Amino acid sequence: MTTAPAGATLRLTGLVQALRAHGLSIGTGESVDAGLALEAVGFTDRERVREALAATLLHKEGQRPLFDRVFDLYFPLTADDRGTEPSGADAGAGEFDTAALRERLAAALAADDRSALTRLAGEAVGGLGGYGSAPGSDGWSSYQTLARLRPETLLARVRARLLDAASGGPEFADRLTDDEIRRRIEAFRERVRTEARRRVAERQGRDRVARRAVAGTPDSVDFLLAGRAQLDELRTTVRPLARKLATRLAARRRRAARGRIDLRRTLRGSLSTGGVPMRPVLRRRRPVRPELVLLCDVSGSVAGFANFTMLLVQALHDQFSRVRVFAFVNRVDEVTDLIARGAADPAGLAARILDQAELTGWHGQSDYGTALGEFAERYADAVGPRTVVFVLGDARTNMSDPNLPALKAIADRARRVHWLNPEQPALWSTGDSVALAYAELVDMRPCRNARQLGELIGRLLPV
Repeated sequence: MTTAPAGATLRLTGLVQALRAHGLSIGTGESVDAGLALEAVGFTDRERVREALAATLLHKEGQRPLFDRVFDLYFPLTADDRGTEPSGADAGAGEFDTAALRERLAAALAADDRSALTRLAGEAVGGLGGYGSAPGSDGWSSYQTLARLRPETLLARVRARLLDAASGGPEFADRLTDDEIRRRIEAFRERVRTEARRRVAERQGRDRVARRAVAGTPDSVDFLLAGRAQLDELRTTVRPLARKLATRLAARRRRAARGRIDLRRTLRGSLSTGGVPMRPVLRRRRPVRPELVLLCDVSGSVAGFANFTMLLVQALHDQFSRVRVFAFVNRVDEVTDLIARGAADPAGLAARILDQAELTGWHGQSDYGTALGEFAERYADAVGPRTVVFVLGDARTNMSDPNLPALKAIADRARRVHWLNPEQPALWSTGDSVALAYAELVDMRPCRNARQLGELIGRLLPV
């Protein structure tokens, strides 16, 4: 990358738009600064370009992985940087010498030769990742490439090479532990993913791939689609999100404490100034922290959504006068104490709830009707005129009775009931979902990721 790439301005604006599409707040000022930074650093060093754009466009450390993936699409390695692929690299997988590639990959991993690793990633995708029947390939798959290459199985081979290179130097071998080898292997896997996205972008367009094929920040990951690794990463955002929400709620509470204008008393006082309200009289009220009740479906794919929300509320407990948490599958049990004790081990919260709480009867499928009825009968004292109830779940009843009267009874006792549904509204009341029937009784809102959850809690909670 020795000269400015063709259409550098369009690439920069495309990069900014793609980052905005993933939820990053980038204003016009930051975009102008990024252009000035490119003018200052030039294009002779691609990594310097990367750092200059990251410094001017990003606001948080957690945004960097997303930025790097999008940057690699709009400012990819040139052919010279990637190296010349051997003849036949883009041939079918049956003609490709996978064993030889694995041997070269082990040597590059042992030497931590990043240039070689980049070239090998290109060879691997070209030889193992293509699919389709058109000349060359209709597409490129990093998953297919890594499944055939299996770089994670090279750990022992790389370790043996390192021990041979150490020549009796135990200090060297001790520094390069298995964790370091795994880090190098994971970095190579990311190179393969980057190369596959680059090739797909050449066919389908950078903008499309940047929006659809690049994983966003943890707080934008769909709860229902998140894997275990993504949920683990998402848990790290609980505390920062809780602090942000606490600040927002405290500010709202301060504004509410100042009160609203008492029009009658203001007009009465204005009689002494000829009807001009020189001194508005405020109707002051004592702010009261709300009581909060969570009623969470912890079955199946919605369990990750419920568990994250419970952890968030536990981190926000100082903002409420009382918090009670209930979990259900087809039976309801209070898990408030389990949430409090789970603060030190958020990853094991789901297992503890399923193990220690009584959530299932004679079957293990979610049953909203039975759960709502049991809650209204056994835990009516948890809901009062100061209570805000959040119901978390997809409202899929597995064709059982939805028990609308039970939900209405809860809504009649509570100050407000908000139902947060992790499914998109287009799926509500399809199949076994009764979301629209419940929505006639309570306020139901889509809540598909942590960003939406934070916005909803900050907006819906009273002060």
